[in-house]
Amino acid sequence: MKNKSSEASEVVILERCWVVEFKSKTDVSIILKFQSGEPDLYIEAASKPDCEAWAVALGEANSEGLRNKIQQLRRLIMEIKEERASEEARQFLPSSQVDSLGEPQFTSIQRIANEPKLEFSLACKGLVAATRDRKLNTFIQVSVVHPAEHILTRYSSTEIVEGTRDPLFLTGVTFPPEYPIYEETKIKLTVYDVKDKSQDTVLTSVLPDHKEPRADVGRSFLGCATFRVGDLVKSKEQQLTLTLRFLSRTSDGGKTVGTIEVNLVKMGEFEDGEMDHITTDAQDQKFLCFLPLKSCSCGFLSATCAHNTENLERMTDRRAKEECALVRECTAPEGLSGKDNLPSLNAVLKNPICKLYRFPTSDNKWMRIREQMAETTLSFHVPKELINLHIKEDMRRNQELKDLGELAPHWDNMRKSVIAHCDQMLSMYQDTLAELGKHTGSSFKSSCSKGEKTLEFIPINLHLQRMHVHSPRLKDALYDVITVGAPAAHFQGFKNGGLRKLLSKFEAERRNTGYQCIYYSPENTAKAKEVLSNINHLQPLISSHADLLLNSASQHSPDSLKNSLKMLSEKTELFVHAFKDQLVRSALLALYTARPGCVLKKPAVPRSSAEESDDLKHQNHPSQIKRQDSIPHHSEYDEEEWDRVWANVGKSLNCVIAMVDRLLEKDNSSKTKEGESDPSAADCKVLHAGGDWYEQLYPLVITLKDCMGEVVTRAKQSMAFVLLQELACGLPQCLMLTLRRDIVFSQALAGLVCGFIIKLHTSLHDQGFLQQLHTVGLLVQYEGLLSTYSEEAGMLEDMAVGISDLQKVMFKVIEAKSEDFLPIITGRREHYVIEVQLPAKMFELLPQEIKEGKLLRMYPVLFNVGINEQQTLAERFGDTTLQENINQENLELLKEYYNLFTEKMPPDCLPHFQEQNDLKGLLENLHQNIQAKRRKNVEIMWLAATICRKLNGVRFTCCKSAKDRTSMSVTLEQCSILRDEHQLHKDFFIRALDCMRSRQTQGALNESDDPETGCLTDNKPTSRHFYPVALLLVSSHLLVVWLILSLALLLAKYQ
Repeated sequence: MKNKSSEASEVVILERCWVVEFKSKTDVSIILKFQSGEPDLYIEAASKPDCEAWAVALGEANSEGLRNKIQQLRRLIMEIKEERASEEARQFLPSSQVDSLGEPQFTSIQRIANEPKLEFSLACKGLVAATRDRKLNTFIQVSVVHPAEHILTRYSSTEIVEGTRDPLFLTGVTFPPEYPIYEETKIKLTVYDVKDKSQDTVLTSVLPDHKEPRADVGRSFLGCATFRVGDLVKSKEQQLTLTLRFLSRTSDGGKTVGTIEVNLVKMGEFEDGEMDHITTDAQDQKFLCFLPLKSCSCGFLSATCAHNTENLERMTDRRAKEECALVRECTAPEGLSGKDNLPSLNAVLKNPICKLYRFPTSDNKWMRIREQMAETTLSFHVPKELINLHIKEDMRRNQELKDLGELAPHWDNMRKSVIAHCDQMLSMYQDTLAELGKHTGSSFKSSCSKGEKTLEFIPINLHLQRMHVHSPRLKDALYDVITVGAPAAHFQGFKNGGLRKLLSKFEAERRNTGYQCIYYSPENTAKAKEVLSNINHLQPLISSHADLLLNSASQHSPDSLKNSLKMLSEKTELFVHAFKDQLVRSALLALYTARPGCVLKKPAVPRSSAEESDDLKHQNHPSQIKRQDSIPHHSEYDEEEWDRVWANVGKSLNCVIAMVDRLLEKDNSSKTKEGESDPSAADCKVLHAGGDWYEQLYPLVITLKDCMGEVVTRAKQSMAFVLLQELACGLPQCLMLTLRRDIVFSQALAGLVCGFIIKLHTSLHDQGFLQQLHTVGLLVQYEGLLSTYSEEAGMLEDMAVGISDLQKVMFKVIEAKSEDFLPIITGRREHYVIEVQLPAKMFELLPQEIKEGKLLRMYPVLFNVGINEQQTLAERFGDTTLQENINQENLELLKEYYNLFTEKMPPDCLPHFQEQNDLKGLLENLHQNIQAKRRKNVEIMWLAATICRKLNGVRFTCCKSAKDRTSMSVTLEQCSILRDEHQLHKDFFIRALDCMRSRQTQGALNESDDPETGCLTDNKPTSRHFYPVALLLVSSHLLVVWLILSLALLLAKYQ
């Protein structure tokens, strides 16, 4: 402070202070108040205008005010740079890098197709701390400067290594194949020291790219370094050592605070490095575990997963004791990433997200792990194909109901009601398909959308989770797990339970409605649908083969005639066999009784199969076939009439066969006699004989078609009448249950198709697996983590039925005829065939049986173990019978598959077969654990997963939304495999597990905390509401007291 003519008498530092100005007209004083608690400073001006001027000047001179101005200027500069980015890029780039259109051209990085463009690992040395006594907790934030835009974009971060100034980060940096990175791209590495870990894990991820974090968010800036990608790629040792500098305004170039090493990573090469220092310092370099994230795309996990971790990690002790040979079955074949299989695989997978790790082995070597998660286009493709098939099937069923003809008033009113309800359901399917056709954006359904009606057929969070391991002494290995939310009808709700309970209840109620309609068992209803399906499939084939037979006769081609007759006979025999069932005969009688004025001629006398076959053998002449009219409405009905109509098809076929045999016999004898005569005369007779062939076969073929048409008409009407009873007995519950089952099945099938295609691609060179595929079938194991409490019990019931329905799905591999490699779905409800398309080069690698179109069976099994706090409530106060029954039922299915495997596969086919005793022991151990009925017995999951991998199966992991529990299970399984099969160092198991679960390694999130839900979460722990319950669970008595008090409070509140 000074006068105008005197020297300064006092210096005031304007920092963390504010100005208090008195508003009275006479007072010309100002007070400065300090946050530090120092005494207030009173300043008096000469006049009121001087006082106001001083107040403004002091306010602007404050350090906070200056900082705000600087930040405002920085924002303006960034806006100007963004507007002029393209012009600046052209100025700085050489003329050779600008094409004729003025667009900049950059040097791309040459990498293997479908492999990441760039991968590197990081380590720091000699970091300088602000205080000597402080141990640093550091991590590196990776940002990218795109050469064309000159904009800094946050890309990813390493894990946090605690307690060392020489951190070696296990998490690397990887750029996927489609990422726009070039040799001119600059990468900025910023090192931070984390002080308050709980705040940093949440707050730093929502900052804009151009802003540095505030000092109060729990971390401090240590230094940064920048390098060009081209310098790293072209360096002789493929390694860069960068100086880490702390930039300041007072020193040019900044203060050196350490060095950072960047090492280029190639999965096919081994890293030479000394492991002594990291092994020795394992206790000092503590690793911080944050909230887990399932591979960056499925949302954050709540801290309640710590409760689940205790249950999941009980498996690790068991896995340390028992070795399981999983590596050989997952060994990546040569040419796995070749160009031939890329188009078909890329048609299914998209938007891959990769993470890179390096972990030490027990012999002090490095192994590299690339963790990849990818979305699949099948999440929407398969449901849309299914809905389209449902629409066609329901339209065909409605038409068949309309074609039943005249019915008595009671039955006619019933038919009208059924058709009206079916039309409403059909309209709903059509609207859903139209809405799905409009969908754009993400190729998977996030968990926050599971309650949306338009997306109810879409599986939740369907992803491929792949771990590629490259270890020093073992072959490269792939481990795939399909993660998906439990197939369930979330929009329909679970107030009355799931499908398992609803179907049982519906069937019981349907038996008590016999006074309204005729009861047919579910087996008979399924048989009726099968008969209708066979009719629709075989009738066109028989007609086409009959036409080919006549065409061969007109051309007088004996060989073609024989082939056409063979195909016609095979299809006609299948057609006749389809109606060899008492259901058709009884349904025809029931339909006749539903006609107006029906009269029965005589009671039904069922004929034996021997009598039926005798008719087919001995009555072979057209004169013995008497054409029957359609079912009479107002005359006597002879129940044996159906037997005669049905048998006429076989008789007609026998007549055709006999005529062809006579024609061929005459042709052979005529050729023998005429071979010695004039050739020209023989040719004329051949032409005349060709006309005779056609004329003699034509009436017989027409008779066959007419008889077949008559059978089809009667059978269709009778089976449609059976379906009418099924629908009428349970309107509208029957249609709603069909809808719910379609929804659940659609979600389950999308995951199954994805798993099959991935398994087929990765095992295309494994002849043992391919033989197992067409000889036995494919084992598909689902690991369920749902509780048996509240709504999740209903989800589990839905899931159990949906996975069980997958047993009726068959796969067929075909050669692709175009560039569209998406699978084709055909069939009807309860009988679908999935045609998987492969390029020609890949198709040639398949066994002949598969190339000839052999249908491949699926054996889905589900084992569920609830692991969350809701399962604790279910085990203490609820019922776990549902889970126990599901596990027991699927254990029997697993044993059935194992028995087929041992019977049909040769002993030397699979390398695992020499461990047959191990498989038997694992099955027996699984049986014992299921019978034990222990609480949260996660041993069941580990045993089922091990058996599945040994049997070349496909693994699925499911929970409610495929986020929290799923990610915990998958990461634990991956680390256990690394330890048991790839010699992961025992001191680094927990570090590797925490590294894969670390939220910090997932990179910067610009718009929201949760990339899967798109919702900004609070900074407080999401599990704070569960702490009271977790404490009460320690004692069941406390929990009972808490429940009683809560109930009393609720009653008092509403009274």
